[in-house]
Amino acid sequence: PPEERHPVLTFVGTYEEKQISAAIRRELLRDGQVFYVHNRVQSIDRAAAKIRDLVPEARVAVAHGQMNEHLLEQVIIDFWEKRFDVLVCTTIVENGLDIGNANTLICERADLLGLSQLHQLRGRVGRGRERAYAYFLYPEERPLTETAYDRLATIAANSDLGSGMAVAMKDLEIRGAGNLLGGEQSGHIAEVGFDLYIRLVGEAVAEFRGDGPAEVVDVRVELPIDAHLPHDYVPGERLRLEAYRRLAEAASDAEVDAVREELTDRYGDPPPPVVNLLEVARFRVHARSAGVTEVTAQGQHIRFGPVELAESGQLRLQRLYPRSIVKSQVRTMLVPRPRSAAIGGESVRDVALLQWCGKVIDDVVTPARPRTVAEQPTSVGWTRV
Repeated sequence: PPEERHPVLTFVGTYEEKQISAAIRRELLRDGQVFYVHNRVQSIDRAAAKIRDLVPEARVAVAHGQMNEHLLEQVIIDFWEKRFDVLVCTTIVENGLDIGNANTLICERADLLGLSQLHQLRGRVGRGRERAYAYFLYPEERPLTETAYDRLATIAANSDLGSGMAVAMKDLEIRGAGNLLGGEQSGHIAEVGFDLYIRLVGEAVAEFRGDGPAEVVDVRVELPIDAHLPHDYVPGERLRLEAYRRLAEAASDAEVDAVREELTDRYGDPPPPVVNLLEVARFRVHARSAGVTEVTAQGQHIRFGPVELAESGQLRLQRLYPRSIVKSQVRTMLVPRPRSAAIGGESVRDVALLQWCGKVIDDVVTPARPRTVAEQPTSVGWTRV
């Protein structure tokens, strides 16, 4: 988990208005914000009115999936910009929101939600340095079902950081495993297409037998590069996704060349953004061969990882790229980002930056990489078999 992140204090109990008003007021006292989950669109406005009555000083907004798209977006932006204190919402907020100032979650009728939903909702708070609170409530007058009790007991018992695996295993125990090939499987082949269905089944069977293909290590490249497939070059969304997939899975320069030849044959000479995208794919191949899986821009530095440099390698790094930083504990190094001129120059970007990153890998990472069994010494040096 991120540094200075605290576990979310989780409370499971019956619905009490005094407890709700106290939780909201405590959050307002530290200038925080509150998610109030009411998962029924028909009565969500009444729930918001009740919150206004309980805490008159709170600024309350409503968000749910049946709202106009632009209105919903504006409500979320206003909440993020702290124009509202309490967001009364449905489970639409369980994914994709990162609002560090919202550190209290109150969930009505938590007994009706699934375990994964409860875990996802709890993840909306506690995303900063402040201690966060999650309240999962159920009506006192209605008895809990056995399944609901198990879900709430699980979410209360697994509140530590990194407890998602334990929650997932309990969810698997409660709901049972799926069955891709049997009669219990819902849906139809037509929903995903026959080709994709056959591929999924084949991959699952190969993995079960242990004879599946070796997984290509993913290389994350986050650099200021204009690299994409323009809509006016490859018009179809499915075709663009297929080209992106093939470039991401390319394991050699020959495979990248094959994609380029196909794009040129079907759509003509590639424009600059496509050329840049092909160069990114080549760089991924080069970085993967050197054992580097992350090359990202970080302020005025470029971050490379994982990298393990001996003392001689660190001296070489400082000699070739002064003011570089080696973080041995996290196996990364930060190299100052190149500029077009030493004084007053702009930061290098696009293909020139890729070429520079490749040179850093050749100069520093590749000489420090442990030799494999396939590398045998000869009379003139090391040769790869």
